[in-house]
Amino acid sequence: MQNSNLYWKQLSESEIAAGVHRDFVGGLWEELGRLQIDFLVSQGLQPHHTLVDIGCGALRGGLFFVQYLAPGHYYGLDINHSLIEAGKMELEKAGLRERQPHLLVNDQFGLSAFGVMFDFALAQSLFTHLCWNHVLCCLAQTRQVLGSQGRFYATFFEALSSVHLEPITHLPGNIQTHYDQDPYHYSFEEMQMMARLTGWQVELVGEWGHPRSQHMLVFTPQYR
Repeated sequence: MQNSNLYWKQLSESEIAAGVHRDFVGGLWEELGRLQIDFLVSQGLQPHHTLVDIGCGALRGGLFFVQYLAPGHYYGLDINHSLIEAGKMELEKAGLRERQPHLLVNDQFGLSAFGVMFDFALAQSLFTHLCWNHVLCCLAQTRQVLGSQGRFYATFFEALSSVHLEPITHLPGNIQTHYDQDPYHYSFEEMQMMARLTGWQVELVGEWGHPRSQHMLVFTPQYR
């Protein structure tokens, strides 16, 4: 599922040792990591729940989740092998390897490979880098592994109208997004359409304190 950004670049061992991965995933390491867990805890995440972190990168948020959740209850998936390796280094430095996090490299959102039904799913700063078809793929795959009472939280850059062809500059953060290239923006109505196509209901949480103006959505399974 390759797109036009640099996320496919594989970092070297020396780059990982030097901490380059922290900036590679967007920086704000401590701030955004803590924001993620504080938000999900406010939404009901408890230590006994299972969580899958889709696009987990080098575990900017994952470190907090691994420490908070019961051992073996954190699952992270990413497309970039070097970032998963960087995440393992971060776990080692933080003394968290014994908490048995599960990490997987996969480029098709193959969450079923974990063999687990999840209580919570999170995609922080993932849909912002995905075109329509790849968002649909992620939604369809996640739908298969979320429990009946589960919730899938995902951030996106919001456009105020559908098929918004002009670039949008989001404040704060000063990030310019596009309809047809990375980083992408979508209207909530477009997200509703994608949700219906893949068996979800979706609500707009909106602002949740993200320093770069990414808004939050919550998807819940739709039953006919």
